[in-house]
Amino acid sequence: LSLVDGAKAIGVGCDVSNAESVDAAIARVVEELGGVHVLVNNAGITRDNLLFKMTEDDWDLVMGVHLKGAFLMTKAAQKHFVEQRYGKVVNISSISALGNRGQANYSAAKMGIQGFTRTLGIELGPFGVNVNAIAPGFIATEMTDATAARLKLDVEEFRKMNADANPVKRVGYPEDIAAAVTFLSADESSYITGQTLYVDGGITLG
Repeated sequence: LSLVDGAKAIGVGCDVSNAESVDAAIARVVEELGGVHVLVNNAGITRDNLLFKMTEDDWDLVMGVHLKGAFLMTKAAQKHFVEQRYGKVVNISSISALGNRGQANYSAAKMGIQGFTRTLGIELGPFGVNVNAIAPGFIATEMTDATAARLKLDVEEFRKMNADANPVKRVGYPEDIAAAVTFLSADESSYITGQTLYVDGGITLG
């Protein structure tokens, strides 16, 4: 338990692909923090491979964390959201949803997130719940650094290559995604639902 800028924060371990774990995590948040009002579905893993090399486990693990995880977490949280007639759900998709070599599992899961978001926008809107998604482009993180290592590229070289590929000529940072999440979690975005916001430096424009 810690205080951040006067706000109480707790850490809760949770396997988002397991319903019992999810229900226990949401129950603890409500009990210790007095309620739940915003859910960000950000859990993610990669198991990249070309289709002919991809195993069932590679597929199931990615689907379980990204897609089933978002389903279970949102289902658990929406009980509280609907009852209080207020809630914000922000799902993290990816530009890989549009297709990316070696990521059939990840791409399918991330496009699934967008369909999930649109449907929940329709279902939960009448109950004061906004559901939106963010599709990040290349973000400088440990996960993308690991991709560079797998491709046998220097991290800075890999980042520069991705920066040069988009109109704003830089990579994204976690702060860029956090800013978008903050907006979609705020009351200022209450007339927006079912949408996917691409935060990608404009790379999907070309």
